[in-house]
Amino acid sequence: MTVATRPRTHLAVLVVLGSAHLLNDMMQSLIPATYPILKATYALDFVQIGMITLTFQIAGALLQPVVGMLTDRHPVPYSPVLGMMFTLSGLISLAFAQDYSMIVVSVALIGIGSSIFHPEATRMARYAAGGRQGLAQGIFQVGGQAGGALGPVFAALIIVPLGQPSLGWFAVCALTAMLLLAWIGSKQHQISTEFMARRTARSNEPGGATRLAPLTIGISLVVLTFLMFVKNAYSESFRSFYTFYLIERFGLSIPAAQMMLFLFLLAAVAGVLIGGIIGDRIGRYRIIWISVLGPLPLTLILPFADLFWTGILTIAINVIMASAFASILIYAMDLLPNRIGMIGGLFYGLNFGLGGVAAALLGVLADRLGVEAVYQICAFLPLAGVVAWFLPRIDEDLGT
Repeated sequence: MTVATRPRTHLAVLVVLGSAHLLNDMMQSLIPATYPILKATYALDFVQIGMITLTFQIAGALLQPVVGMLTDRHPVPYSPVLGMMFTLSGLISLAFAQDYSMIVVSVALIGIGSSIFHPEATRMARYAAGGRQGLAQGIFQVGGQAGGALGPVFAALIIVPLGQPSLGWFAVCALTAMLLLAWIGSKQHQISTEFMARRTARSNEPGGATRLAPLTIGISLVVLTFLMFVKNAYSESFRSFYTFYLIERFGLSIPAAQMMLFLFLLAAVAGVLIGGIIGDRIGRYRIIWISVLGPLPLTLILPFADLFWTGILTIAINVIMASAFASILIYAMDLLPNRIGMIGGLFYGLNFGLGGVAAALLGVLADRLGVEAVYQICAFLPLAGVVAWFLPRIDEDLGT
């Protein structure tokens, strides 16, 4: 497709989608950001911390592919608004939870809200992209990553000094997100009609309707799933245990450790946007290779670094690793262009579920071997990226 015939990219819609994603993921990120408070208040061990993460992410994982399949057949433009209602109820419930069981129920509600939000929002980002899928997914995911990075900041500035009930103040974020998503829903019919007309026209061009063999699709999805697990296993070691690692090894205070976590998560904001933009230029396949294997030398050095270099290395690692997700998601959508909602739900669901499994396993290791040992073991995880060798090369314009 030439520049002259490139379809229009709906930047305003993408920015609003990214903003809603920011609010959604910021509210989610308050959960791990409050772990030190919950651990001290309710005398939790690391296994219980890992189980909270597992409950939250499994709740977000199981429903997402189902919601995606349903909305592929019967689009529901306003379903993300419903999802935000679940998030709102879970957030308020967590603010006033009095025991461990109520904490688990609360995080499950927030996970369900996220499972409803992501599939339809991902579809809209796909529709609004025009011919710039990497940029579109980059903007959408920058919102999510930025929101995830803000959670530790709000925890350090608000929740740590004011306590668990201050979580209820963030209900205004859920209400704001509902308004943004209602506006997005009102635009979906127009933009989806443009997208479908463009795809129909392309399929009528000579050679425009390329179909991939089922075996190729199956191999690709298995490889992408494994790469997602590796990426999330390493990232989850930071999201759930980085603050404990910094406190234990370097003697940092909780607010200082939360700010270090913020810097780590903020690096992902740059990573996803850079990965999306460069992926439009050099292809998803190359970006996936770079993002999975690239951090290996840095992860091997990290467990032996002092505080200053720990900060530098963790930022560099996350910039490189975060560049993978947009390319993985777009690659999967190109494999199954008629299943955008299902793919969005599946891979965001995997992002939740695989991270939850990793958190639970790492929690067991942290209790048995210590937090520092967890980072020494996780340093070798990027080696698993060699399976990208089996990822078939495909026509990366299949889904445009």
